[in-house]
Amino acid sequence: MEEEIKFILDSTKEAMHDALLHLEKKFVNIRAGKATPSMVAGVMVDYYGSPTPLGQVANVSTPDGMTITIQPWEKNLIPDIEKGIHLANIGFNPMNNGESIIINVPPLTEERRRDLAKQAKHEAEESKIGVRNDRKNANSELKDLDISEDLQKNVEIDIQKMTDEHINKIDAILTKKEKEIMTV
Repeated sequence: MEEEIKFILDSTKEAMHDALLHLEKKFVNIRAGKATPSMVAGVMVDYYGSPTPLGQVANVSTPDGMTITIQPWEKNLIPDIEKGIHLANIGFNPMNNGESIIINVPPLTEERRRDLAKQAKHEAEESKIGVRNDRKNANSELKDLDISEDLQKNVEIDIQKMTDEHINKIDAILTKKEKEIMTV
């Protein structure tokens, strides 16, 4: 019985932690005004007939906060990389100088910053819903066990503490991301 309870608690904690990791991955895709290589991470390039991630055919760097530089390992890939950036529909206009591709990242408007903050709030709320669903699943698994009411109540309290911890972590991550987005 003790092992089953421990298993429920461990799997619930892992599922809640996965919700946090998922949120952090989502937040990487919400840009906060300054250029980062992750902004073009989703770009696929036609590399000799097969779609390949940009990071596997070029070096992506950010020399300053407003510029992304893409240095392909093969010069003949420049048109394919530009095409990939346009097809990715990420809102950037690539320029090439024959050697590399330069993307100037425009500064965010106040309205766009508010939209991005709303998007971040939505993603955080989705993660909170996931954590609450994990709590619900754990509590229903607990009810299926043949244990005393006192033990069940104590374990439910532990699950609720775990839920509260993860919700607070989500709030902290959201606050940090909102501050990052709204900082000009």
